[in-house]
Amino acid sequence: MQTEDEERENVDLYKVKGIVSSNAIKLELPKAIKIYPIVNVSRVQLYKLQVEEQKRIPPKPVIIEGEEKFKVEKILNKRMVREKEKFLVR
Repeated sequence: MQTEDEERENVDLYKVKGIVSSNAIKLELPKAIKIYPIVNVSRVQLYKLQVEEQKRIPPKPVIIEGEEKFKVEKILNKRMVREKEKFLVR
């Protein structure tokens, strides 16, 4: 079973063919995809272009004393996930 993050990564971009109701839309899907084309609007997100400064490829780590290290410019956010701290860094 995939996690919610993994499901998001496996999603492609599709055009909206039409609005069926206030909470459902019809997608234009390729013929190879054998699923019902009408979905709830909560499953759809507006496509946003990537910001110029935003990088998709993470930087390569520096190896110090046999361990991988990353240079952190700034800590932007912190949250707890399964009793471990996770940081959003620049």
